Amino acid sequence: MNKTGTLRNVAIVGASRIPFCRAGTAYADLTNLDMLVSALQGLVDRYNLHGVQLDEVVAGAVSNHPKDFNLAREAVLGTSLSPLTPGISLQQACGTSLQAAFGIAAKIACGQIECGIAAGADSASDPPILFSRKFSQRLVKLSKAKTLGEKFSVFKGFSMSELSPVAPAIAEPRTELSMGEHAELMAREWKIERAEQDELALASHNRAQAAYANCFFDDLLSPCAGMLRDNNLRYDLTLEQLSGLKPVFDRSATGTLTAGNSSALTDGAASLLLASEDWAAENGLPVLARLTHMETAAVDHVSGEGLLMAPTVAVANMLRKAGLSLQDFDYYEVHEAFAAQVLCTLKAWESEEYCRERLGLDAALGSIDRSKLNIVGSSLALGHPFAATGARIAGTLAKLLNEAGQGRGLISICTAGGMGVAAILEK
Repeated sequence: MNKTGTLRNVAIVGASRIPFCRAGTAYADLTNLDMLVSALQGLVDRYNLHGVQLDEVVAGAVSNHPKDFNLAREAVLGTSLSPLTPGISLQQACGTSLQAAFGIAAKIACGQIECGIAAGADSASDPPILFSRKFSQRLVKLSKAKTLGEKFSVFKGFSMSELSPVAPAIAEPRTELSMGEHAELMAREWKIERAEQDELALASHNRAQAAYANCFFDDLLSPCAGMLRDNNLRYDLTLEQLSGLKPVFDRSATGTLTAGNSSALTDGAASLLLASEDWAAENGLPVLARLTHMETAAVDHVSGEGLLMAPTVAVANMLRKAGLSLQDFDYYEVHEAFAAQVLCTLKAWESEEYCRERLGLDAALGSIDRSKLNIVGSSLALGHPFAATGARIAGTLAKLLNEAGQGRGLISICTAGGMGVAAILEK
């Protein structure tokens, strides 16, 4: 804390990300480290941080390789930041880079540090492929064997099937259901129609297209591998096209989630620069917005709660602590993992029964003005590299607030494992 014992304001000073690209396309040959370095270097270049020693860089990836045992530190060393800048690796599924911002912000608020970068990267094109556990154990024993006889004995009973690669599972370990399958269950529980999901997906693409036309993303993007724009965005998308897609998670007649109303597997990285207001002033950097409230929550998805409903809890708890209502915001940034998830969240906030029984409130949180929701598009249009999404959203919202000159914005992000993160930004 400062000398008066009060918490300091936390400023979002800048943001930078590389264009997000569908898996298997422009970044197919890049690693998490390659993309994270590019996103960080874009921030360094934009805000003249060459050779600067920051207090810390906190970053992570969801799809990690064993060789990236300290991804954040290696990424720092790949940039022109001072090599004396510490790098700390963190992972909380799709909330990774926003959770990284939370930790940095808390340290800034209490005076422990002055500045830091929160970041995340993920490559769906370069997943870690492992050997079977049995074969891996043989290799460990082989490394310890000293004689030729001991080495041969390691492979006693060896079967070629042990060489079958083990690809990373996208399913929840406790339920063995994919996130999409869980989202289908939520859509069924909350009676979310297919048409609603397609309409929200189309709106996301249309708003992102308009934002590009207005050059909104120009100073948020850093080129990478020849890419200047997100390549998931569809400029000619129609409701007719969306309605013609087949369900991908529940292929029966009741399935509603398709490739069009679900976020695509995406490669990308994003970064966010946070600081005390004094440090920003000393370095001639802007205060785009202030991070004023942060919240993390979890639900019991193993026992039947909706896997992606934790943001409803996080937001409710955060609003209570902030003394605000759900309607006290100029912008709402709700991560579009699936159109169904966004619609379930909105419906839950409107439900008096849910808000009373699950959130412990006296009444429903109520409806929001949909014209203030994801106004420059979100994950359905731009893509969703898991660990990068939080920094992408926070950077987007900070710019919206700065351009408006004043206001308040709400962030809501669902994550795997039945968790959610939420934040409030103000200008």
